[in-house]
Amino acid sequence: MKASRYLFITAILMLFFLAKAEATQNENKPPLNVILLIGDGMGLSQLSSAYYYGDQEPSFSKFNHIGLINTSCTNTKITDSAAGATAFATGQRTYKGAIGVSPIDTSAITNIVEILSPLGYKTGLVATYSVTHATPAAFYAHIDSRDKQEEIAEQLVTSDVDFFASSGLPYFNDRKDGKNLIPLLEANGFEMEIQTLIAKQYKPSKKYGYLMPPESMPKKVEGRDNFLPDATKMALDYLSQNKHGFFLMVEGSQIDAAGHKNKSQMLIQEVLDFEKAVGEALEFAKKNKNTLVIVTADHETGGFTLGAKNGTKDDYDSHDYSIIEPSFATYGHSATLVPVFTSGPHAEQFQGIYNNNELFHKIISLIK
Repeated sequence: MKASRYLFITAILMLFFLAKAEATQNENKPPLNVILLIGDGMGLSQLSSAYYYGDQEPSFSKFNHIGLINTSCTNTKITDSAAGATAFATGQRTYKGAIGVSPIDTSAITNIVEILSPLGYKTGLVATYSVTHATPAAFYAHIDSRDKQEEIAEQLVTSDVDFFASSGLPYFNDRKDGKNLIPLLEANGFEMEIQTLIAKQYKPSKKYGYLMPPESMPKKVEGRDNFLPDATKMALDYLSQNKHGFFLMVEGSQIDAAGHKNKSQMLIQEVLDFEKAVGEALEFAKKNKNTLVIVTADHETGGFTLGAKNGTKDDYDSHDYSIIEPSFATYGHSATLVPVFTSGPHAEQFQGIYNNNELFHKIISLIK
């Protein structure tokens, strides 16, 4: 009897000390870094093109946890980038065209940057469209219409964003109201670079902004350099100096533009460029084990598909299955579910099929 009581007490003590050790271990874990890469308009077929037109195995193959996201917004089954990115950034679905506001009364919804900054996180945004465009804007702005880009630019000045690299310079220094926002950005702690992307000896105490002249950068097929992967690496070099963790959103913006124009070669090159940025994120995460990498899309654009080269409608044998002939079903967006790839701590929690706003809640639950 005494022996069994002794064994029982010993087992209870062992469980207590194991639980205490696990709690201490969790307390000592470094903060979770989150890199969210969004291929604007990138459905599964767009992503698949990297496997047939690239010259090496795509970075997408390095992900073991894969899911699907329903992209619909509150007022239409087919969303746009504003509502899609708002769902990711705030955890709430809204109406098409809205940036960070409620679909009920257009009141501001707190976004992930505003949640993480008070917790000591550094935050960053990288895109090949304007930083005032729908997707990046959803991570710092609150406005009833995505078209109000000059007002969105003003909100960036006073936002919690610590690093940004994008185009959109005219919305800051060639505005209809005559204002020049560049000095205001500098007064808010930003060290600004205009028209050039150059790496620096980044200081954790400063913020950094890179603004390129046009509203959107040249297309990859027009000779755009490696801005997206280079800016992603620079953002990681800066943000990773912060011991309290970071959040970085990277957008492959012009996959969407190629879909709207039904330009297959443009689309393929934009996907391959985005894939390089994904590679930079995974390379960083390999060395920094406390980093969660998420790759997804706000919606699919163009109804893109990778079909066999067409023959005649009534003769299946006339189709050439050795040749891929990309095609499109629409010049607009589609309601197709989009893929979500995750790698790193708790990546398995992002598997399955779920609504786009749930991505936000999954991220926040891991941080809080």
